[in-house]
Amino acid sequence: MVRVLLTDSISKSYTGGVSEFEIFVSNVRQLIRQLDEKYPGLGSEINNGALSISIDGDIYQDAFIEDLQPDSEITFLPKIGGG
Repeated sequence: MVRVLLTDSISKSYTGGVSEFEIFVSNVRQLIRQLDEKYPGLGSEINNGALSISIDGDIYQDAFIEDLQPDSEITFLPKIGGG
């Protein structure tokens, strides 16, 4: 099972405060789809590019094509602006 971690602000906005859970998926697209079904709006927030995705400690700006391992740890983080 893939382990998913959310920041406090994301979990308060979309999951009623649930910030850690496990889910059966094999890639990031599947993960986003299932998250949106379980927590409406979260998948859209991820798809809109407002969040970065960390997979096993590596941060991706565009992780939609990444495969996941059964023991992967996924963290969703607000993107940091800069310039």
